[in-house]
Amino acid sequence: MKQWLRKSVVVLVSILTFGLVTPTHAFWNENQEVDKAKQESANSSFQQTSTNENVFITNKDNVDRQQIIDQLMMEAEKQSYEKFGSKITPVIEDEFREIILPKIQEAIEMTIAQYPKEELSSLAITETPSAGVSEKIFHIYNVKTREDIIRFHVRRDHPPMDGYYFNFHYHTRFDEYQTHHDLGEIYWDKNTPPKWMSM
Repeated sequence: MKQWLRKSVVVLVSILTFGLVTPTHAFWNENQEVDKAKQESANSSFQQTSTNENVFITNKDNVDRQQIIDQLMMEAEKQSYEKFGSKITPVIEDEFREIILPKIQEAIEMTIAQYPKEELSSLAITETPSAGVSEKIFHIYNVKTREDIIRFHVRRDHPPMDGYYFNFHYHTRFDEYQTHHDLGEIYWDKNTPPKWMSM
């Protein structure tokens, strides 16, 4: 397999699984003629972060909070647009990116700051937002305990004599999910919005 293709696959697997899955040495040694020095060089080069290529460290012992936050934010944005679907996204995308997304990042940063460093490598994000009229956008959880750490939701509000609003908020494990932490609202229209994930 070509060197650049191997690198691309490793980076893709690491990003998609937040580094929880690292390709085995069998993958690297597809060609048995590769000498030992070349193997060590290839393996160590993929363990480092390159600012030019945005390659994430796959060695979980060296992962820091900012890397986890960056990975979670990348996935959070993707999950949000997936939830909005093609009918809602074009209408609220700009406001969401400017107003709500930075507040989501702040909430993730505050939550991660309270989380034990040794447990950071266990954090993951749910893969599928809820469709229909359900509130769930995504949850960040501990893969070992399966416990949610922070839950991001969006609710449809329709105040009397007014239009529809999307109310973004979150709940955390640190207060047993009791407090409704507000992230902001985005106005939709007088008409009922489509269901989440509508295409």
